[in-house]
Amino acid sequence: MPSLRLGSIAPDFEAETTAGPIKFHEWLGNSWGILFSHPAAELGEVARRAPEFEKRGVKLIGLSANGLESHEEWIKDINKYGSDVVAPTNVQFPIIADADRKVSTLYDMLDAVDRTNVDAKGIPFTVRTVFVIDPNKVIRLTISYPAQTGRNFDEILRVIDSLQLGDQHKVGWVPVGPFRERQADRAPLGRNARQLEQGRRCDCSCIPQPRTS
Repeated sequence: MPSLRLGSIAPDFEAETTAGPIKFHEWLGNSWGILFSHPAAELGEVARRAPEFEKRGVKLIGLSANGLESHEEWIKDINKYGSDVVAPTNVQFPIIADADRKVSTLYDMLDAVDRTNVDAKGIPFTVRTVFVIDPNKVIRLTISYPAQTGRNFDEILRVIDSLQLGDQHKVGWVPVGPFRERQADRAPLGRNARQLEQGRRCDCSCIPQPRTS
């Protein structure tokens, strides 16, 4: 099947989840959505940050290559470990049971690099994949990390803000605060950025950063 790209319609599917059976497009409704593969530690991190996604009108759904029967105890472990070691953790979003790899194959999430990242039957597990999908079911962002590399959910939140703000105002967006604070870390300033920094007029537009409170 053709590769999924930015601008592709996110494939619909039916699946069993920890919240019961779903039809993906029906479940998503008119909301933004994030479909992402496990591991467990990052399911816990997303659960702790769920209110930040909710504020942005984003539904969350995880995917696990394990069977549904193991998920209830598995989620208890995530909640307990996360709460004991990091911060209060309560996984509420659904997690797809994709033991047959139907959905992960549909979304091209399977590990094609690490030959050891397989189950007892030799079937590949997933890499750490993220899809951001808009209310029109269009894929707006896709990121794939190797299995050994953690994802940066601050960056995913920043991208969602950028996409949503860009849809409203047709602009590109970089948060002004971090832009000003990372003077030593960024590449040499372009002409517009220098003018903006010096308080001079330039041919760029500035609008308030969303959700600063």
